[in-house]
Amino acid sequence: MTQHFDSSQHPHHAPLILTPQGWHDYRLLDSGHGRKLEEVGGYRFIRPEPQAFWAPHLPSQDWAEPAGVFVSGSRDQDEGGKWELSPSLPAEWSVNFEDIRFLAMPTPFRHFGFFPEQSRHWQWCADLIKARIKATGTRPLMLNLFGYTGVASLHAAKAGAEVTHVDSSKKAIAQGFANRDHAEMTDAPIRYITEDARSFVARELRRGRRYDGIILDPPKYGRGAKGEIWRLEDDLADLLAAIKPLLSDQPLFMVLTSYAIRASFLSLHHLMADTLQDLGGFVSSGELAIAEDRPHGRCLGQAIFSRWQAETTL
Repeated sequence: MTQHFDSSQHPHHAPLILTPQGWHDYRLLDSGHGRKLEEVGGYRFIRPEPQAFWAPHLPSQDWAEPAGVFVSGSRDQDEGGKWELSPSLPAEWSVNFEDIRFLAMPTPFRHFGFFPEQSRHWQWCADLIKARIKATGTRPLMLNLFGYTGVASLHAAKAGAEVTHVDSSKKAIAQGFANRDHAEMTDAPIRYITEDARSFVARELRRGRRYDGIILDPPKYGRGAKGEIWRLEDDLADLLAAIKPLLSDQPLFMVLTSYAIRASFLSLHHLMADTLQDLGGFVSSGELAIAEDRPHGRCLGQAIFSRWQAETTL
């Protein structure tokens, strides 16, 4: 018997489509013919975008003479490639989001050292952090696993959390420090740790350390600081099960984001719901998307996510 999914009959499974709000230093200007035109801190860039089946909205002259073009190294545009950059483009430059300054730069992985679509998660976590502080007067403890360059950590710390930022890449941790310094947040309560995520979680469990909020953005594939191999399809379920005991007795949230996997948001939704089912609360899931900066602009899905919120955040 074929089963048809009807979101009206499963309201908690209905997808959320979240697009960034409040950005001034990032804009998706246009998209089409397999590309997207973006503005990052005043510089324009063109990157591959296989989802943009349609024709561009803006005239061709608006796409002319960008500061950088990422030329894909494969026909399907999923992997490889290189930047072709203007000689006048600096190696890095300052961008701002909600009065937090950090550094943007074109990376070999075709992005800019931050993911603007994730700002909806930053804002959501900040609201829960502030509500907890208002109710109890205490700083929540937050873990940013696979923390990358640390913009989410800065945002959470500014909201009032004490943050532990973990990444297995020394370069990512170094950029995290650079962003912290650039934001003039050297006194922020953030500890930066270079370690494989699974090793860190096991060590924290042994030490009995607990967190009120956890966010994680694991890669599809990666290697830890000591050569540990990570494959999301093989390892994510075990990692979530291991992370669950790290939640405090009065947890606030858990956020899981995934890029570049051939799966629906439902995969993350059911994994999160199954893992945390005995904690109660609410699981909401969907896509992070970027909308063109014009009325009725088209949206490009960037990642799938699932996030859990405790029934009470006080």
